[in-house]
Amino acid sequence: MTRLPTFQDVLEAMRRIVPYIHHTPVFTSATLNRMTRANIFFKLENLQKVGAFKARGGCNAVFALTGDQAARGVATHSSGNHAQAVAYAAGLRGIMATIVMPEDAPPVKVAAVRGYGARIVWTGNNPLDREHRLETVLEETGAVFIHPSNNFHVIAGQGTAALELLEEIPHLDVVMAPVGGGGLLSGTALAVAELAPRTRVIGVEPVTVDDAARSFRDGRIYPPTNAYTIADGLRTFLGDVTFPIIRNHVSDIVTVSEQGIIDAMRLVWERMKILIEPSSAVPVAALLEHSTLFRGQRVGIIISGGNVDLEHLPWIS
Repeated sequence: MTRLPTFQDVLEAMRRIVPYIHHTPVFTSATLNRMTRANIFFKLENLQKVGAFKARGGCNAVFALTGDQAARGVATHSSGNHAQAVAYAAGLRGIMATIVMPEDAPPVKVAAVRGYGARIVWTGNNPLDREHRLETVLEETGAVFIHPSNNFHVIAGQGTAALELLEEIPHLDVVMAPVGGGGLLSGTALAVAELAPRTRVIGVEPVTVDDAARSFRDGRIYPPTNAYTIADGLRTFLGDVTFPIIRNHVSDIVTVSEQGIIDAMRLVWERMKILIEPSSAVPVAALLEHSTLFRGQRVGIIISGGNVDLEHLPWIS
């Protein structure tokens, strides 16, 4: 039986990665508080290394490798932020990284992966295409696979964002995070369950790719639909490590519309002057589309990243 990470693994991850990451700030917005009638605290992982929370899990997974494992190099599949995180961490450790990326990956994320020195291998746009192509890469290179979400050390690393949030902002009623593969949500849930057991953890995903919400509801993992969403980083699915943690420690998973994601992203840009990507806007959209769930509550939100293709903003035709 696969051993699941615990809160102690989150603490160990923090000790391991602290030299390589930022302790990101928490911002508030009087305007968004007034609009939602809630007190919202934004944990700004868009200001993290590589522009996303993924640096936490990537660094923890790479630096947890033994010397013999590291000598083989690492490989993963990702549409962007995890790719950058693994490439960044591998560069710090001085080992080779090979990244399988879909052909429709955002150019800004592709450029960053190359900038960190990783080798890119292209594949189709279906999430299952990435996994099949990766199998070939692993056979060819002998590299260690670092899954974007369903990985023990990745999950523990991602949980350090909520650890920092709760140490700075106590007595939250709700902590929200976007969910795709569930690495951030499961890591967040581990931290919240230990440090604030009365706080509800809620995951949010686009309604067009609602496999996590259906999996949570029905108690079994559904595969991805491969439908379109502007939140490209959430077009993944839960795994056998993330799913049981989410089922045990998450209160609910809600969905939001594509237009709601775009509107929330633009609202944060215009009112808070903070650059966030569509996946980061998903929990903000939940505040607006499911406002009755959060009215009068103290809500922490993990703003997951800020890697945006400025040539293709979603509100510009």
